[in-house]
Amino acid sequence: MLFSYLAHRRACAAKQAERKNRINELPARYKEPIRPKDAIILGQSIVSLVKGVQSGEMEPSDILAAYGKQALRAHARTNCLTEIMILSAETWAKECNRKGPLAGVPVSLKDTVAISGWDSSIGYSIWAGKPMPKDCALVRLLRDAGAVPYVKTNIPITLMSGEAWNDLFGRTTNPHKSTHTSGGSTGGEAALLAFGGSRIGVGTDVAGSVRLPAHWSGVYTIKASVGRFPRTGNTTGIPGQEGVPPVYSPMARTLGDLWTFWRAVVSMKPWEYDYSCLLMPWDDSHHLFSDQDVAPGSSLAPYKRRWGVLWDDGVIAPSPACKRALQIVVDVLRKYGQEVVDLNPPSPYEGFKIASQLLIADGGRTAIKHIRSGESNDTGVVRALQMASLPRWIKRMYI
Repeated sequence: MLFSYLAHRRACAAKQAERKNRINELPARYKEPIRPKDAIILGQSIVSLVKGVQSGEMEPSDILAAYGKQALRAHARTNCLTEIMILSAETWAKECNRKGPLAGVPVSLKDTVAISGWDSSIGYSIWAGKPMPKDCALVRLLRDAGAVPYVKTNIPITLMSGEAWNDLFGRTTNPHKSTHTSGGSTGGEAALLAFGGSRIGVGTDVAGSVRLPAHWSGVYTIKASVGRFPRTGNTTGIPGQEGVPPVYSPMARTLGDLWTFWRAVVSMKPWEYDYSCLLMPWDDSHHLFSDQDVAPGSSLAPYKRRWGVLWDDGVIAPSPACKRALQIVVDVLRKYGQEVVDLNPPSPYEGFKIASQLLIADGGRTAIKHIRSGESNDTGVVRALQMASLPRWIKRMYI
């Protein structure tokens, strides 16, 4: 146990020193203040950036410089970054596909995403200093689309917490208020996006891992359906867990960017990169909005859909703020001629119990077997794992 603990401490110190050195070794331009040219780039949508690169009016290197600066500022405020790939990204930006649907756009990635030559330790000190041998399917697709990976973002160890902290990289805070969390498990990504250090990013979700941080940090996301985003070749703390399948999902600063990002990924035919993806091309006729803004007060009757709203899951009553936000969405949809109905599904609590049993069917042994002696874990996760390891007859008494 002592040797395991000492190895853990050495790995943490080495990884944090490595991250600090990579920041210090960056060219001086990344440490300069945000200039008017950078501010213009940071204020443009993904559609505008891609058009600028495709037309030759913008350079991918300039876009990377602006977002590299802002990402470092976000990290200084929130501790959101794990791998600083900006120096390598300079080469990737020069070589990117300038005609692709994401031409020249920097994209941030959750630490789980495998990039050749870079760690995907996901907070486990035992995996630090073990770079991935090749790009995962998603990164290959993004590169072919013209995107430029440049940073990876913080997560909780085991990926089963509503926060983003671990001994290896430390704790990520909310950019709006440092005493609060940015959420989890894709908390570093949400903090980076909310601060403006990225325009689009990728996270994963099993039980809220993109939705919680997006909600708490004030950015946009949607949990992808199974088979829509490539996911093979990445790191996970629970390999083989398919009872509640993890899905890679897009995150963005704006709703328009979220739509553009998702459409670009599907346009690249992800089923040709990952056998688990569905052969399901993008169909604009099934979507309410497009690249064009909808004029206030105009009708969307030709695109009429029926929307369901779950006001209360019967377990935890929504806060007044959350209920108000739902009501705002309902009012807007109805204003544009959409049909909105209340949902009364089968018991969400029963579904929650079943999903919990599937998620940690092994009592959490797989998730914690890589944790070294003295390595921290989230308090809530520890309690859940303790409950999962109890004899069945005790669990039945609790339920």
